[in-house]
Formats: sequence, C-alpha cells, structure tokens
Amino acid sequence: MKKNIVAKGIAIASLSLLFAGCQIELEEVNENPNEAIRAQPDYLLANAIKSNADVILGSDASMETTTLFVQHWAKIQYTDVDKYTVSISNIQNIWTNLYSQGLTDFSEIIKIGEQTGNVNYQAVGLILKSWSFQILTDLYGDIPYRQAVKIEETLTPKYDAQKDVYLGLLSDLKKAADLIDPSGSPIGGDVVYNGNLVKWKKFANSLRLRIALRIADKDPATAKAVVAELAADKTQLIASNDETAQLIYLASPNQNPVSRDRETRDDYRVSKSVIDKLQELKDPRLPIFANKTADATPTGYIGVTNGLPADSAAKLGFTKTSKLGDYFTAPASPAVFLNYAEVLFNLAEAAQRGFITDEPADLYKAAVSASLQQFKVSTADIATYLAQPSIVYNPANYKKSIGEQKWLALFGQGPEAYTEWRRLDYPQLKPAYAGVLGGKAPLRLIYPTGEQALNAANYKAAVAAQGEDRLTTKLWFDAF
Repeated sequence: MKKNIVAKGIAIASLSLLFAGCQIELEEVNENPNEAIRAQPDYLLANAIKSNADVILGSDASMETTTLFVQHWAKIQYTDVDKYTVSISNIQNIWTNLYSQGLTDFSEIIKIGEQTGNVNYQAVGLILKSWSFQILTDLYGDIPYRQAVKIEETLTPKYDAQKDVYLGLLSDLKKAADLIDPSGSPIGGDVVYNGNLVKWKKFANSLRLRIALRIADKDPATAKAVVAELAADKTQLIASNDETAQLIYLASPNQNPVSRDRETRDDYRVSKSVIDKLQELKDPRLPIFANKTADATPTGYIGVTNGLPADSAAKLGFTKTSKLGDYFTAPASPAVFLNYAEVLFNLAEAAQRGFITDEPADLYKAAVSASLQQFKVSTADIATYLAQPSIVYNPANYKKSIGEQKWLALFGQGPEAYTEWRRLDYPQLKPAYAGVLGGKAPLRLIYPTGEQALNAANYKAAVAAQGEDRLTTKLWFDAF
C-alpha cells in the first residue's frame, strides 16, 4: 500500500513539474521581444502631456463648455450648449480623460522616478499630477484626491473637500519644486520645456502662486504665507513669455484640437462680449483674437451674442460674423498651461491685498504688457494702449481692473479663464440670452453620471457636503 502511495506521489509530482515546465516554455514562447516589460517614462510623459493639452483645448473642457460660459466664443449653429444645455458626454469625458489617462500616467511616472532614483521624473510627474487635479477641482468642486488613481487600494475613492484639495496641491507642488535637481538625472519625453528642469521648477512655483490666489478670499492667511515665500525670489517664478508652460502642437495628425475641429465644422464665432470690449478699449489684440467678417460690415468685426436661439443665430449670417483669429486655429497653435502675464496679474493682486509690498499698479502694467507682447504687439502700440484712461489701474476696484484684463489675457485658455472669472466676478457678463438656468450662468460642472452609478455612496456624500449637483451651485473658492 505504501509503495502505491509513493508511486502515485512521484507520478503527481512528475506531472506537476511537466505542466510547470510546459507553462514556462509557453510563457517564453509567447513573450514579445519587441514589447517593453516596464513602461517607458519618456513615452508616458509625452503622451500624458498631450492628452491633458487636448482636454483643455478640446470640445469637452473648452469648446463646448468653458469658452462659452466665459463668453470668449459663441455658437452660430447648434446653439443648445451655448444656452447651458450641457452635454452629458462632455461632462463624462473630462473626468474620464483626466483621471484614467493624464493622472494615471503621471502617477506611474512618479512611481518610476521613485524606483529608479530619478527625482526629476518624480518631480515633473508630481507637478503635472497637481495641475490635473487643479483643473478637476476648479471645474467640479469636491473630487477624489487622496484616494484617487489607487485602484490597487480602492475602486470607489472618497471625495475630498475642495479646500483640502487646494491645500494638498500647495504641499505637493512645494515638494516637487524642492525635489528638482537641475544637475541630476535628465528626463526624456518633455514636450513642454525640452528637459529644462529650472523652467519646470518655475512652473511648479507659478502653479503654487495660482492656487494661493485661488484660495485668497477663503483662506487669506495661508494664501499670504505662500505668496510671501514665492515673492521673496521672483526669479523662481515664470519670468518671461519664453518660460510660459505650454505644448506647441505640430502638423496634422498632431495639430491643435481647435485646428482639427475647424477642418470639418464652422459653428463657432468670437463672442460679442469679447469683440465689444476689444473695440471699446481700442485693443490691438482684436485682429489676433478675431478675423474680419468675410462680407463687409461697418466695423469689420462682428461678434455673436451667447445663447441665441438657433434661428436667431443663423440669421446673423456665417459671412457677416467674426471667426476665431488665425493664431488660434493654426495647426501649431499652443495649448497654454500657465503664461507669464498670469503670474504678473497674480502678483499684482497679491500686492493689492497686502500679501507683498510691491506696487500693484506697476505689476498690473507689466502683466498687460506681457499679454500684448505674447501676441507680438509693438512697443509703441503697447505704450499707447497703457496710456488710455480706460486701462489705467484702479486700486479702488482692483478686481475690475485685473479681472477684465486677465479675462482678455486668458483668451484661448477656457478652463482657467472660466475659473478666474468666477473668482474675480469681472467682467460682469450677462448670462446667455436664451439660457436655461433661470437667468443665471453656470458656476461649475455637474458630476458625471458614471460617478453616480459606480461610486454612488461617495458621490452622495460629496453632494451632501458641497450642495446640490447643479450647474448653479457655487464652489468653495467662489466667495462672492
């Protein structure tokens, strides 16, 4: 009996070894020698940057939402979205693309940096991850942050309060700036700064400045401390238009999303709000932001009122209204993440609030000049523009001076322009003509239906904490 048991044991063991050997052989046979076992950080970085750039310029987060809400663009056809009938697919796509593409890839880059000892990949990944979260919370409010992009731990992450997200991002960006070592290991796949780590540090610090001003009305003590630290050495911030954080696109098929969209569509025009303001201010950016009408018109530039009924918009005429300027529809037109003018406007506001001791009027003039220089306006024309009484800085209503000029300087940056308009409340835009929100404008995006279905408990908790899941619910940062 013992012999039979031993014999069976030997047979089973032999078969196990045989099957194990076969499995190993099959695995070896099925290995693709041309496929990387570990993700390449340079490919991940380039792909994720472009993915996020496409989001902030594309239909979902820009063309069909924020550029209309902030009245940079308007619709002359298919006008429902311009009346605030927001597409559920646009709402879902922003969330899905930022979480499952950009944030996932940036998290992997951080991990690779930690595993390989390359602190610069770690830092750049953290900067871009923070930027992605900033876009999400600006648009939706409370969002999954601490538990997000950790599918090995949870598939249903909790939502963090917007205040906690902003404070967490300030901490993460400081850590990233401190990690950067310009003399250390290089990074590849950098389609923003081409491996210039000094500029990445400036981008991190400038993002901190942006977020500090974002919370200034609700948490002025924290905002002041961050700004004072950053302003102590302004060379550590973006300090020229050459240092603007942006992705410059290439020719087709890697062209600017606006350029790609214009190849088959002609339903957008420059908003009447923008053209009227540019004409009122005799602003030299008018022919850059808008094209002249194809048919002759009294002023050459005619904007479209936001939120017109479809038949009223159509009657204006495709050839008698101004299309978006060629600068913004060119294949290589950049996706701007954070520009020099914004840094100066933020410093001007910080000075006016007493966070720093600089002269706010000087910083404001420098900010306006930087925006005009960005669009290649001549020195003489800049001087003429700044000398106008309508442009002179008004310390008694700094939000109007900064808000209106920042609104123009952020033209083409839909999500950021929309957020700053909500925060500063200037310019004072009239809601869409035939809007569906009872005479109000959107103050956020609603959460995607996917969250309601797949993360229901945490979604409900977020709504209970933040307020009704409506376009008109104010976010925490939006104090006034």
